[in-house]
Amino acid sequence: MATAVRISEELVNDAKKFSRVDHRSLTGQIEHWARMGKCVEENPDLTYSLIKEILIGVEELEQGEKSEYKFGK
Repeated sequence: MATAVRISEELVNDAKKFSRVDHRSLTGQIEHWARMGKCVEENPDLTYSLIKEILIGVEELEQGEKSEYKFGK
């Protein structure tokens, strides 16, 4: 269910720029920032890059893209 939220025009303008670069909708960009911000607050010791890699790994697992890790190779 969608909910209308007021945000600053400055944030909207920044999101528009980033959304074009990242090929996301404006809503998708703002949701991405919110999701990442939540992850960062929940995991303050992790870098943005590591959080992004973890989220990519979770998505790959959910899409069935998994394989057994072989140690020593």
